[in-house]
Amino acid sequence: MEGVTEDSAEIFDDLYLGIRAGGALRKQRRGEALTHEEQEALSRWQRLSTPRKAAAIGAFAAGTFGLGFTLGGLVFGRWRRA
Repeated sequence: MEGVTEDSAEIFDDLYLGIRAGGALRKQRRGEALTHEEQEALSRWQRLSTPRKAAAIGAFAAGTFGLGFTLGGLVFGRWRRA
């Protein structure tokens, strides 16, 4: 059971790193100067293995879809019954 906890913690860490790196990349494309933390996040994301990047992006997509699907069902389900 310990491996599952460690894996899920790593996925959340990778997901957070990806969000920070995405923000830094967007800022960099606009020509703005990056802070040391943003440069570090971008560097760590680029060094991350492809499977870990895919898992983080997949977790974000599944979570976003699941949340949207749930909220949509609650909102539109009420409207259909009325």
